Amino acid sequence: MREVDAADRARLRQAIEVSRQAVDHGNHPFGAVLCDAAGELVLVAENVVNTSADVTAHAETALVRLASVRLRGTDLSAYTMYASCEPCAMCAGAIYWAGIGRVVFALSEHRLREITGAHPANPTLALPCRTVFAGGQRPTEVHGPLLDDEAAAAHHGFWSAPA
Repeated sequence: MREVDAADRARLRQAIEVSRQAVDHGNHPFGAVLCDAAGELVLVAENVVNTSADVTAHAETALVRLASVRLRGTDLSAYTMYASCEPCAMCAGAIYWAGIGRVVFALSEHRLREITGAHPANPTLALPCRTVFAGGQRPTEVHGPLLDDEAAAAHHGFWSAPA
């Protein structure tokens, strides 16, 4: 298992910035970036649930869809997805099926639930991504939560508004 380093934290901060941009574009505060084995930025995606009218358009699933088209046939096992928040069960499933080998996330699903409360636009599942990945037949390395206070800042005030 590769340890988290300064480059990982920098990429995670990029994902957090993308989450802020998602809010600016009228969406929920979630962002994700994908880097290749050398650490080079390959793709960026933000949550587009509201603007696409697609409840499955979380940042991570949007990134997987983009990767499926733009990186068709590429072995993603040495790639890392950086996510502003822990991937939900749906997103973890998409990451697994895409074959992405490493996930680094900022805000935990548990802390997100504390922030969002019972907001109808985010009925958080109490199912850690590690649990989803553990059910698979290939390994997915997971690191997080990291930089959770920085990631939480994008959510403060957002979930207090009506859905």
